Amino acid sequence: MEYRKDITDFCISEETVISLGKFDGIHRGHERLMEYLAKEKKKGLKAVIFTFDIPPKKKVKQQEIEKVLTTNEEKMHLFEQHGIDYLIECPFTEEIMHMEPEDFVDWIVTKLHVKSLVVGTDFHFGYQRRGDHKLLQKLALSYGYQVEVVEKVQEDGCDISSTRIRDTITKGQIRKANSLLGYHYFVQGIVVHGNEIGRTLNAPTANLLPPAEKILPPFGVYLTRTIIDGRTYGGITNVGCKPTIGGENPIGIETNLFDFDEQIYGKEIKVEFLAPVRPEMKFSSLEELKERMQADIAYGKQVYVKTYKSL
Repeated sequence: MEYRKDITDFCISEETVISLGKFDGIHRGHERLMEYLAKEKKKGLKAVIFTFDIPPKKKVKQQEIEKVLTTNEEKMHLFEQHGIDYLIECPFTEEIMHMEPEDFVDWIVTKLHVKSLVVGTDFHFGYQRRGDHKLLQKLALSYGYQVEVVEKVQEDGCDISSTRIRDTITKGQIRKANSLLGYHYFVQGIVVHGNEIGRTLNAPTANLLPPAEKILPPFGVYLTRTIIDGRTYGGITNVGCKPTIGGENPIGIETNLFDFDEQIYGKEIKVEFLAPVRPEMKFSSLEELKERMQADIAYGKQVYVKTYKSL
């Protein structure tokens, strides 16, 4: 996949099928768009995802960074799995922000040699979001492209959306979030050195420091599956700040991999969340923490082998 960002003067000479949107999470609703892209690829078109690179906003009152389901790096990973040929993250400049919808269509179709478009019913574009799928259909004949409009996918009578999935994750409803996504929610990153407390407790961990904008489930212990160099390992993962250890600790993702004893510092890994085990707790001593960690590991192994190992 070719990844283009930080430029507005982009161009693709091949004929393309394109989908436009924010694409946070790449959930089951987005799957419909991906299926159409795959179908059009079979006709010889190149599949393009076009999205704007808008920096996460800071909430004025709480001074917190707006949270996202997927970082840019994680999006790339997901789009590659879907066979996307080009991912374009265009800067959302003042000029583009004030571009009339008709001018935006002319710009995109000309630059990207668009022959086919697929969007959701809620897609809007152009100045003050005045453009929609109806305008795309109106202009299709003039520009020589076709338009596919995809209805919202629902579960339990409600639309599947990134907002809904963010809400389920922040509430710790991991199984529901995974159902809405169509895959296991994950955090991807480079393994870093920690304080190695886990090793002294006979429970060594692979440690990730998640980006500030990444949504995490509530602090606690989770059953997880980790992918390293294409291999899959069950494990339990603690999300939190190590309250038993004391001091100021950054939010970390610490994963004990079942029956694993390899050096993986500096490797990129993907930790998938399967199910909650227990909330984060502060123990009275390291010995008490050790006992609980061993109990968590034993429980996690049992559930993983019974329920998830064959996935």
